[in-house]
This record gives sequence, C-alpha cells and structure tokens, in this order.
Amino acid sequence: MRRDPFQAIADPTRREIINTIAHASLNLNAVADQFDISRPAISKHIKILTECGLIVIKKVGRERYCEARLQKLNEVSNWLDQYRIFWTSKLDALETYLANEKKTKKKRPVTKKLKRK
Repeated sequence: MRRDPFQAIADPTRREIINTIAHASLNLNAVADQFDISRPAISKHIKILTECGLIVIKKVGRERYCEARLQKLNEVSNWLDQYRIFWTSKLDALETYLANEKKTKKKRPVTKKLKRK
C-alpha cells in the first residue's frame, strides 16, 4: 500500500511521535515510553510513518533508532500554501470592505426620527 504524509499526520498519535523524535533520535522503547498506549500500537504507528518516509529506522548495535525525515512534510506545506494564499486574500478583502463601511457610516449624517403619536 502506498502511503503519503497526509496519512501520517491524520492521526494525533503519529503527529506526537513525529514531534517527539524531531528533536532527537530515540530508540523504539524510548518512543513507546512517551505514550500511554501499547507497544504494538506504537509499532504500527511507526511502521506507517516509515512507509510514508517521515521516519527512518537505523540499527545501532542491538538497538533500533527512529530518526525524523521531515522533508516529506514539505508536500503537505505546499498543498496548504494554496489555501493559505486564498484565505489570506479573502480576509484582506473583508478587512478592506469593513474599513470602508466604517468610513461610510462616519460620513453619513445622523438623522433623528420623529416620534408619531
């Protein structure tokens, strides 16, 4: 099965695993110790992250260490950029519109309504 970075970041546990090893390479037990879920569940998450190319497992002696490879997240960032640009332009236009409305309201003379009996 082909996996992509979008699948990896879809799960909060996998996002936290990425965050945990982004700062330092950790062995599999150290990664599992950071979570309150079973080691087999952590292993499944790590397998998905490895298949996505966000983690590389390196063997050092008898230990296996997880290292982050965050370049693949650029694909996610590039995809999000199109929406960031779109919404930024829409919000800027809304801000301009509201500023113009505020100016227009200040220029309008205030008229008092007469009470009818």
